[in-house]
Amino acid sequence: MTLTFDKPTYQSLLAEVAPQAIETEAEYERLLKVTERLVFAKNLSPEEQTLLKLLVTLIEVYETANYPMEKSPPHEILQHIMEVSGIRQADLIGIIGSSGVVSEVVNGKRSISKAQAKALGKYFKVSPSLFI
Repeated sequence: MTLTFDKPTYQSLLAEVAPQAIETEAEYERLLKVTERLVFAKNLSPEEQTLLKLLVTLIEVYETANYPMEKSPPHEILQHIMEVSGIRQADLIGIIGSSGVVSEVVNGKRSISKAQAKALGKYFKVSPSLFI
């Protein structure tokens, strides 16, 4: 059974939440609370799903402008992915090179080549651009 989108219901949700471009920390906090409630709710209606997408977009725009993140060096990204995946340096031997090359890459003593980035992206199922 496919649920259909009900425009009056969505308009009612919009009127209740009154989302707008976030310009203050108070508005940011308010919309975060609404978003959290929707994220953890079970069985969202199509209208609630649409509202959630809108709120996430507004929050991302605000966070990008107000909380910019510095890009981590590629070897630190690799270290993090290895840690959360339970992968050891020995597991990368043959994927990006010998044990010496793997050690140098993981420890940031050697930069990651495009070919190695592609191999790492394929191995971890992520974008190779993370490692460049």
